[in-house]
Amino acid sequence: MSAEGAETGDWEIELRLLAAIERDSAVTQRSLARDLGIALGLANAYLRRCVKKGLVKIRQAPASRYAYYLTPQGFAEKSRLVGDYLAVSLAFFRRARSECAALFAECEARGWRRVALFGAGELAEIATLSRGESAVEILCVIDGRSSQRRCAGLPVVGELAAAIRLAGRAGLDAVIVTDMRAPQESFEALAKAAAGEGLTQGRVVAPRLLQLSPAPAAGEGLAA
Repeated sequence: MSAEGAETGDWEIELRLLAAIERDSAVTQRSLARDLGIALGLANAYLRRCVKKGLVKIRQAPASRYAYYLTPQGFAEKSRLVGDYLAVSLAFFRRARSECAALFAECEARGWRRVALFGAGELAEIATLSRGESAVEILCVIDGRSSQRRCAGLPVVGELAAAIRLAGRAGLDAVIVTDMRAPQESFEALAKAAAGEGLTQGRVVAPRLLQLSPAPAAGEGLAA
C-alpha cells in the first residue's frame, strides 16, 4: 500500500470512488460524496487526486455535465486495492475472532455467565461466532443508534437498562464493547451508565484491537 494511501480509511475511500466511477461514468460529485459518506469538498479532493495520479479521466458531457472514466492504470489500481482490502479484512477477522474468544474465556474464568454486547455491527457478529463452546451466554446487543431489531441473531435493545431488565433475576454479569463507530466515546458513556446500574468495577471489557483508554473516574469507574 502506498504511503499516500496509508492514512486510516484513505485507501478504502479511493477504492470505493474508483468502483463507483466504474459502475456509472455519469456519477456526480454530489452523489459520490453521499455514497462515500464524506463532504462534497472532500469528494472533490479525492477525485482530483485520482485524476492527477492518472487513474481517472474527465470528459465533457451534454448539458454542461462531466463524465468520469477509469484509465487502464485506474482499473489496475482498483484491482490492487481490492486485494489490499480483502487482505486487511481477513487479518481483521482473524484478530477480532482471537481476541473475542480470549474475552469469553476470561469471562468464563471469572464466573461471568451472562453478558451483553455494546454496539451492533461487524465486530458484534464476529464476537457471537467467537463464543464457541464457552459457557458464557450473550443475551443481547445494546445499540441506541441502530434501527435493527436483531444483530447476529440476538435482540437489539436501546440502552443498558433494557439489557439488565432482559437479564431478569439472574442478572447481567458484564458488557463487551463491540462498537467500531466511536468505541472510546461509547465505552466512556457505557462506563457511566454501568456504574449507575450497579455493575461493579471492571465488568465493562473490550477486545484490545479497539485500543480503549481507561474511562474517566465517575463514582465507581470502570476500565477495559
